[in-house]
Amino acid sequence: MLIQSVRHTLGEVDSFLSQLTQEQYNSPCRELSGSSIGQHTRHIIELFQCLVIQYEQGEINYDSRQRNTTIETLPDYARSCIQKIRETIDKPDKLLALLQKVAGRELTIATNYYRELLYNLEHCIHHQALIRVAILDMDNIEVAESFGLAPSTIEYRQCAQ
Repeated sequence: MLIQSVRHTLGEVDSFLSQLTQEQYNSPCRELSGSSIGQHTRHIIELFQCLVIQYEQGEINYDSRQRNTTIETLPDYARSCIQKIRETIDKPDKLLALLQKVAGRELTIATNYYRELLYNLEHCIHHQALIRVAILDMDNIEVAESFGLAPSTIEYRQCAQ
């Protein structure tokens, strides 16, 4: 179920990116505090990549990601990265250590693969919501109704009808 949700959400991002011109992908957006859609997309992708790549060693450190500017400037390359993530996230749950620096202090926090996958899913949805605001004035860009909405919000709205 979790793997399917992640694949679905990343599929929404891929579908959205397929509609953008390179200029739309790279242009700074006032609604994103001057960041581009490409920069937000890179951030989403790189956190997922960290989890997938660092899974085998059992220690996850999101601060040690590559920060590959090609992802933020070439939407087709970003789409290929998303496809690779969708193909490689189906892994067994296992215990992991999350390495995080907080207030200058190194912390090691016990976690597991599914918890980190859920974190990445929620993080992706958060950035989708930001991007959704940035594209309000763009013509001919369509996103799924669920783009940028938490599953609990979707469920609540369905029950309220």
